[in-house]
Amino acid sequence: MNTIKYKILGLCICLFTISNSSIAQKKKAVTPAATSYTVEGIITGLADGTAVKLVPGATHSSELPVAETTLKDGKFAFTGKLNEPRFFYVVFGKSKGFIPVLVENSKIKITADGELSKREDERIIFKNEVVTGSKSNDYFVKETAFKAELNKDYEDYHKGTEELGKLYSSARVAGNKKVMDSIANSPEWKAFEAKEKAFFAKVEKTTADVIAKHKATWWGPFFMITQYSYFTPDQKPIYEQFSEAAKKSYYGQVVDKDLNPKSLIGTSIANFNLKDKDGKAYNAKDIVAGKKYILVDFWASWCGPCRKEIPNLKTAYAEYGAKGFEILSISIDKDEKAWQKALGQENMQWHNLLDDDKVSKSFNVKTIPATYLVDSKGVIIGDNLRGADLEAKLKELLKS
Repeated sequence: MNTIKYKILGLCICLFTISNSSIAQKKKAVTPAATSYTVEGIITGLADGTAVKLVPGATHSSELPVAETTLKDGKFAFTGKLNEPRFFYVVFGKSKGFIPVLVENSKIKITADGELSKREDERIIFKNEVVTGSKSNDYFVKETAFKAELNKDYEDYHKGTEELGKLYSSARVAGNKKVMDSIANSPEWKAFEAKEKAFFAKVEKTTADVIAKHKATWWGPFFMITQYSYFTPDQKPIYEQFSEAAKKSYYGQVVDKDLNPKSLIGTSIANFNLKDKDGKAYNAKDIVAGKKYILVDFWASWCGPCRKEIPNLKTAYAEYGAKGFEILSISIDKDEKAWQKALGQENMQWHNLLDDDKVSKSFNVKTIPATYLVDSKGVIIGDNLRGADLEAKLKELLKS
């Protein structure tokens, strides 16, 4: 009898425990998630009054800040709401320094030691950066830890080849093919090229792996836009692997617009002014005056596919330049020195101007190389014409 009584008592205790546990879990489940974010910062080494801005990142475009404040007693704070985690740069001064952070609806704290560099540009250098309170940021740091290994690999395979690289670059600028061929055929250079090929194969694999791993969620397109500095049509299959949920996410839509920009064929271009390498301003209408067709070519010094296309542009220009064809190359480089160096290396015999962000945006440039064929009335009649396609189109238009 007692045994039965104790069994019943034990069962009651178990049921009571399970019931309480269930209630606790229900209470825990209905605890509301944070509906807004707070980003608080404590920065040492910078003067009070230093401007602090929260600027969207991971968009392949120049973005305006969503919030601005100034440092007071080394502190700053931003608040807001997000539908899903977003990547931002906390920018200090007049774009003199920044700290990246993935913001989500939570209380986030950033601490760092800042210091003005002694260079003329007075860049702000940050040390001991710590971001807490954002699980998304923690995950982002964890999933991109492989970059440290890639950076080391890059440094390692360049060691001992610095002087050879300088000689090759100098020969290329001077157009000295004999010296270039001599260097290219040396055992040292061939070994360097083999290591470089292996390095970029590793970069490609690690990039593809981290994107594919997250193809079901917003992380997939987010990693895609952060791992690629620019897009080309070759990246479209990568986007197509994403789930519908990933494609509909904020970063899924950003990637889609980058990869599949709206066609401008049939629209008229606006006149614009940009400067050349000597700082001289040029009006687009003056450049194209009297020409039948103009190819507006957007490129950058760091864009490999862009520079591989330059020999094709030179061939088209030599063939059709006297028949009314003109090229206007516009670089989207942020580093003017890199652009000027590339100009010296490529020796393009047509107008080369530096973008001001506005012109590329007016053409809806999302990926490079990007080309637009314009007629004498300023109407875009073709886009993304390169190599044989450009040659065929010009042959058709200027066959007389």
